[in-house]
Amino acid sequence: MSLLIRRARLVPIGPAAAPPQHPVDVLVEDGVVTTVAAHLDPRPGVEEHDADGRWCAPGLWDQHVHLTQWTLSSQRLDLAAARSPEQVLALAAERVASLPGVPVIGWGHRPGGWTRDVTVAELDAVTGETPVVLIAGDGHHAWLNTTALMHLAMPVRDSVVRETEWFAVYPRLVTLFGSDGTSPDAFRRTLDAAAARGVVGLVDFEFGGSRDDWTERWGHDCDLLRVRWATYADTLDDVVAAGLRTGDPLPGCDDRITMGPLKIISDGSLNTRTAWCCDPYSDAHRLEHPAGQPNLSGAELRELLARAHAGGLEVATHAIGDAAVAEALGAYADTGAIGSIEHAQLVGREDVCRMAALGVRASVQPAHLLDDRDLTELAWPGRAERCFAFRWMLDDGVELALGSDAPVSPLDPWLAIAAAVHRSADDRDPWHAEQALTPAEALAASVDGQPTVGVGSPGDLVLLDADPLAVGPDSAATGAALRSMPVALTAVAGRVVHSTL
Repeated sequence: MSLLIRRARLVPIGPAAAPPQHPVDVLVEDGVVTTVAAHLDPRPGVEEHDADGRWCAPGLWDQHVHLTQWTLSSQRLDLAAARSPEQVLALAAERVASLPGVPVIGWGHRPGGWTRDVTVAELDAVTGETPVVLIAGDGHHAWLNTTALMHLAMPVRDSVVRETEWFAVYPRLVTLFGSDGTSPDAFRRTLDAAAARGVVGLVDFEFGGSRDDWTERWGHDCDLLRVRWATYADTLDDVVAAGLRTGDPLPGCDDRITMGPLKIISDGSLNTRTAWCCDPYSDAHRLEHPAGQPNLSGAELRELLARAHAGGLEVATHAIGDAAVAEALGAYADTGAIGSIEHAQLVGREDVCRMAALGVRASVQPAHLLDDRDLTELAWPGRAERCFAFRWMLDDGVELALGSDAPVSPLDPWLAIAAAVHRSADDRDPWHAEQALTPAEALAASVDGQPTVGVGSPGDLVLLDADPLAVGPDSAATGAALRSMPVALTAVAGRVVHSTL
């Protein structure tokens, strides 16, 4: 695809960047930037857009998305505002009463701050025979009623379903709720919305799917953005047998959709109290595992990393607690595998240095700190200075890659950038402002490692109506400006996928 953007101001990416101070024209041919200069002659047959002094930057990436769940989230019962089990029960009862007999799937409650555990019996009491599945906002556990448990062929119990057992059953929800909401048209709407925020690519960590799902969508008008598809352990053998290595185009598609990493969920989450920590949680007396627990043994973790590495795959290892981060880094060191720590929410200072030494990327989701600020102080007292430690990471030379973990947080890179810079979602002062990034640093961590737009850059570009590196009178003003950043045009491989021009 060929594209000519006229009169654009280039956003400097990286500390040594020194783009022209005056507006320039940017020519993309065959998906690559071939010329950056002022006053280029018209090119016959080349699509032109006048930036009129707008800011041009490399397109944004979301490095951690569960795209099917994000696509479905608009159709689910929204439980994000619930602050107690009683409020969740009331919302579930209201939905059952308003749509009798229609199965209910809810999303977004955060029981980490609740003072008691919930039971299946109390959910049964307000939902009757209607199947109900209520997924916590961190995605790591669900509260099911008995009808749903039986339909999904799960052991009947009086407690929630957590971690590995929940991840295994999640793909079977389609047998209960059908596939409505996951059609190519629904995915296309999701991709359109992402493009409107300047997103040119994403890493899809959806579990329970296969590469054939994306191949089918790709042929049904979902070839809008770049996608890296991640495998899990259950499909690893298929990927290796097919000879797919990280970076290879998926069969039946073009090079905009490629094989991504092996995803491993090595521990749980703060909200569920299953993130594996070096020290116990503050409410350890309520927990079966006072400091959380790993989802795999050290031997199992290393075996998976070794298999992926031998097959030419990078590895993305979910590790939220500091014990999980340390164990994951040990596994990378022992196996020689390359890739990322996903989340790295609570870290030891020495492990950040080790991450840098090993060349392991920190794939982080800054918007999570907005939700977890108060819960962290409650559950991990005295450890907040080691949470979302972006400044440590950057200063030590760790490569940062920002994402959303949608639907845990919205698929919106500007929200992530603003959270990394401002570290507050309300009128309170920034939470541990010593770990904040500058707008330039946060933007650089959001463009998939691309430098300032120049000759040889991918034709993955975004035009912005405002300067993304402008700094307001305080971090709150800067954060507000970033959250509302207006996107005028998004292009992928030289193809315009969003424009308000």
